[in-house]
Amino acid sequence: MTTESRPIPLPVTAVTCLEDRAHVERTATLDLEAGVRRLRLGPVGALAVDRTLHAELTSDSPATVLDARIVREWTPRAPAAPAEDDSALRRRTHALEEERLAAEQRRDRLRARLDLLGLLSADLLREIGEGAGLGESDGARWGGELDRVDAERDTHGEELRLIEARLTELTAEIGAAHRALDLAEEEPAELVAHLELTVEVSAAGPVRLRVSHLTPCALWRPAYRAVLDGDALTVETDAVVWQRTGEDWSDVRLTLSTARSALATDPPRLTEDRLTLKERTAAERRTIDVEVREEEITTLGPAAVDGLPGVDDGGEARVLHAPARVSVPSDGRAHRVPLSSFTTVASSEYACSPELSPLVTQVVRGENLSGHALLAGPVDLVRGGGFTGRGSLDFTAPGAAFELAFGSRDDHRVVRSAEESRDTTGLTQRTVVTRTVRLHVSRFSPPGERGDRVIVLRERIPVSEVSAVEVRLREEECSPAPGAVDAEGIVRWDVSLPPGGRRTVTLVYELSAAAKVAGL
Repeated sequence: MTTESRPIPLPVTAVTCLEDRAHVERTATLDLEAGVRRLRLGPVGALAVDRTLHAELTSDSPATVLDARIVREWTPRAPAAPAEDDSALRRRTHALEEERLAAEQRRDRLRARLDLLGLLSADLLREIGEGAGLGESDGARWGGELDRVDAERDTHGEELRLIEARLTELTAEIGAAHRALDLAEEEPAELVAHLELTVEVSAAGPVRLRVSHLTPCALWRPAYRAVLDGDALTVETDAVVWQRTGEDWSDVRLTLSTARSALATDPPRLTEDRLTLKERTAAERRTIDVEVREEEITTLGPAAVDGLPGVDDGGEARVLHAPARVSVPSDGRAHRVPLSSFTTVASSEYACSPELSPLVTQVVRGENLSGHALLAGPVDLVRGGGFTGRGSLDFTAPGAAFELAFGSRDDHRVVRSAEESRDTTGLTQRTVVTRTVRLHVSRFSPPGERGDRVIVLRERIPVSEVSAVEVRLREEECSPAPGAVDAEGIVRWDVSLPPGGRRTVTLVYELSAAAKVAGL
């Protein structure tokens, strides 16, 4: 069996980026001789998942892959090509080390000189003591010798202090230079992986090799850019791709998928659900307990989960393709890849729900003409040629309608006030709760502004689920009369305001409950 010693390059040619990993495809054309051969290909990313490795050969004659495996090894990175002279950093390090060596030698000489001066000073003091004991008196000579020794000791001591301070500085500079040298020229060892394939080819000739595997540390998320220009709304769909797989994706075919290949699912366990009946007590027959609860209006589709970091694909795996080849470096940063763009006719309205917020927001509605589903994601909003903020887009099927909020209007104000009264009728002892809601709408316009503006106001009234409680809208007391009331209890008005205009909208409704109803 023949073994190839030099690695054969096997670049990445196609990538399918999943929600939390990537499926990498590599292709190459090899010129092989007949027989069994062991091929060494790569290098490849060391994070490749071994159990997902798949290799196949395609040729005119029979060709088979007998074995495929990933071999990893710690290999130091090859330094840059050497130049004729060392780099300035290396010369600086060498100069600092020579200066430190000279300073250490000078320090040792100064310490030896100070030791000799100390011995000389001790000999002088001993000589003075012995001479004074023998009756000698030579104060001028003794004083001159002591002064000369002390002066030399002070001079050399100061020089020693300066040398030691400089040695401390040199040690710090040399340490910083070595660290910089390690980062700049002496790269650390890294984990390198190669593919080893054992193939059998019946006849010599070109063979096309295709290898695929999964790799972690790659993900993508959808992002959008919506540009509003009059009645036209342009929506651009991008894919934001992050990858730190250890190898760059250069000029590859990129596919984005919402499939969760690593998500294991189990069928639900069947358990017994027993229902029992019991007689109601006399107190339960006399009263009906009711309560007011908040219920969110939902539509068909997957239930939203707060904090879920995945992609909302409507419960079905979606596949998107980049229209052109892309390059994504392995730097862990976000890279935007354009996917599609479409322009639709936009319908705009200025809406306000005073119970939730007093702001009047411009809501733009359009139709998804991209040809694919718009996944849930953030949207950069552009209006009037400038960036106005960031919103969010919900999952939208192809051809379905979607809406975007392009921010609030600072020249509108809505003030809400509510009153409640409670009464009991005499004969039936029914409890009647009357609620009055007033909405004061104002428009502040600069001088010279013309034209009326329609503000859509929405309020809600309760919806009863039991026959003992009735909810009635008193349209004769509402001012103006509501434009529409849907089955969910949402009341709507279309209020037209001129520049600087003000309007007051009044909503009156009543809740009537039987005497045996409790909790209202």
